[in-house]
Amino acid sequence: MFAAFLTNPAPVCVLDEVDAPLDDSNVDRFCNLLQDISRTTGTRFLIITHHRLTMARMDRLFGVTMAEQGVSQLVSVDLEGAQQLRESA
Repeated sequence: MFAAFLTNPAPVCVLDEVDAPLDDSNVDRFCNLLQDISRTTGTRFLIITHHRLTMARMDRLFGVTMAEQGVSQLVSVDLEGAQQLRESA
């Protein structure tokens, strides 16, 4: 799939739970592949996932939480900014 994608890359690619059936070592390989493709083609990947290793490797996380019954809130975390803030402290 990614070989075909490299011949005609898109500016944005949405992947939904593609890492769910993978074990941890293959999730690491998958994330490395996405980083390489992103660097090479400039493609931005939007990944829908629950996998902790995939989330840890991303630049930004978005989520939805329900603090009150029936009231959803969007949560956003810039992991790159958080890392810079932690290093400066």
